[in-house]
Amino acid sequence: MAEAIQKKLKAEVEKYAQMQKEVSKSMSARQKLETQLTENNIVKEELDLLDSSNTVYKLIGPVLVKQDLDEAKATVAKRLEYINGEIQRYETLLKDMEKKSEQHREVLSSLQQEFQKAQGLAVGKV
Repeated sequence: MAEAIQKKLKAEVEKYAQMQKEVSKSMSARQKLETQLTENNIVKEELDLLDSSNTVYKLIGPVLVKQDLDEAKATVAKRLEYINGEIQRYETLLKDMEKKSEQHREVLSSLQQEFQKAQGLAVGKV
């Protein structure tokens, strides 16, 4: 009996470890998005300081290409919208993962208690 519980416990620990890896990966992706958001907000602020007489260039590969100011502002606005949407998506994903992680912890706790009881009973029989 203790062996079956031990196998179950080991499988749950592996699932829990895998989930923690996924949480970690999602957290780092979200942090990357936060960095991109900050950078794009800075670009937006700088573009807002310009007027139509200023020249704006866009880096495409190794070449700087002249770009219309309104087009540059629209591109940055779309990028900000996309990044904010992705951040919201990751926040929802992380909340779901946290709930599942809590459930795994509860299952692990109960399995550990069962295993300890089974070991205690096995020792009592010997």
